[in-house]
Amino acid sequence: MAIARWLNQTVGFFVFFFLDILDFFLCFTYKMLDFFFESEWKPCYCSSPPEAQAKTRKIIVSERGEYSKVVSMTRTKIHFDEISDTLYSRGPSLLVRLSKLVSSVKCFSYKGLIMRGSVVESCAHNYESKKKISSGNKKRLMTLNSTVVEKSTTTPRWSDCHCSFCTSWLSPSNKDSLFVKVQQPKDNKKARDNVVFIHGFLSSSSFWTETLFPNFSDSTKSNYRLIAVDLLGYGRSPKPNDSLYTLREHLEMIEKSVISQYKLKKFHIVAHSLGCVLALALAVKHPGAIKSLTLLAPPYYNVPKGVHPAQYVMRKVAPKNVWPPMQFGASLISWYEHLGRTVCLVLCKGHRLVDSLTRLFTFNRMRTYLIEGFLCHTHNGSWHTLHNIIFGSGGKVESYLDHVRDHMDCDVTIFHGGKDEVIPVECSYSVKTKVPRSTVNVIPDKDHITIVVGRQKDFARELELIWQRSTTTTQK
Repeated sequence: MAIARWLNQTVGFFVFFFLDILDFFLCFTYKMLDFFFESEWKPCYCSSPPEAQAKTRKIIVSERGEYSKVVSMTRTKIHFDEISDTLYSRGPSLLVRLSKLVSSVKCFSYKGLIMRGSVVESCAHNYESKKKISSGNKKRLMTLNSTVVEKSTTTPRWSDCHCSFCTSWLSPSNKDSLFVKVQQPKDNKKARDNVVFIHGFLSSSSFWTETLFPNFSDSTKSNYRLIAVDLLGYGRSPKPNDSLYTLREHLEMIEKSVISQYKLKKFHIVAHSLGCVLALALAVKHPGAIKSLTLLAPPYYNVPKGVHPAQYVMRKVAPKNVWPPMQFGASLISWYEHLGRTVCLVLCKGHRLVDSLTRLFTFNRMRTYLIEGFLCHTHNGSWHTLHNIIFGSGGKVESYLDHVRDHMDCDVTIFHGGKDEVIPVECSYSVKTKVPRSTVNVIPDKDHITIVVGRQKDFARELELIWQRSTTTTQK
């Protein structure tokens, strides 16, 4: 075991050193390609935010839609609410060291700070900035507190997929709401209960609709309204380039597209992986509406005191190991912004080809619905969701669980695959420690995906029992 660990670390050192170099060159490559295809330099997170020049300045951060806010700035660090510092502070990579030697290429424009998804300008040079912006390509501009803020367009970038499926959200009717798949009760009966399904990272509503929905009993199909949602940035939901995919944005879109749209007063939640963070946040915001919480592989890490939560969670999820393969893949997309974008360029932009080749080589014996979630997204959406939700919520999940324990009485049931290499089983036991009334079910020989896929009939029966038990408890 010690030899294997040593070998993993030694090989990993050289592999990730090479990846540091490769990501460094890809940074400049994408800047050139972005300028060629989109006529402007695009920002990235390769360098730390620059040191502030004055204590008294204020800056404006513009997020998607009309939501904007003023945030504080100190001499050493810009504090962005709900923006994970893992976007910038991912360790002393070769890129960070070399970037200090390169002064000609900057991730900044006209002395204003440019953040991906938003442009931030100092109030000290409003007029000049406005002139420069106006003289270039047509942009959406807004003025707040006498500061001009440029808002990026929401159309797909050159490196994103432009197929009809991936761009269906651009139609006026779909632009401001998530894609929601609803299975209404049979025979136009009034739903006795509602169930909201929230998928995980690199997934979509098909994770539920293609597995569980067909396998529920006739009684469930006649009495429950089943609602599966594509999260912001995934499947057929909007994938705006001006979004930072923060927890606030994800929650507001779910509330608008599901809770408000379908007038949900009481409902059950079933969530997987990343979706568990959103489910707990929703439970805290709507404690009286939740009838039961079913969490699959919840990413809750018990962060030691004195340790930065986001950094701690990132190193747990993506420990820079070359083995097992799942950890290597997680490390690749977590630590390397431009390598991750390259993977998206090859696989996500070509997801139709991947789908066709899969069908060809399996003689149509394999259903490819998982490809919809795994590949139908943009790098901007997956990168920010990974850092701002999974890593950035490292310090929030504990308070969410405390709220569920102390202020809610709904059933909490947890399922976890015994061979899950993405989220360790210990995370579920940690939830049990925080919420003693919760029930943990470890399914042997199942992993992060096969906890549902391959055992959908059994899991459908297990969910039905949970909902029936919750309904009985509520009636008492």
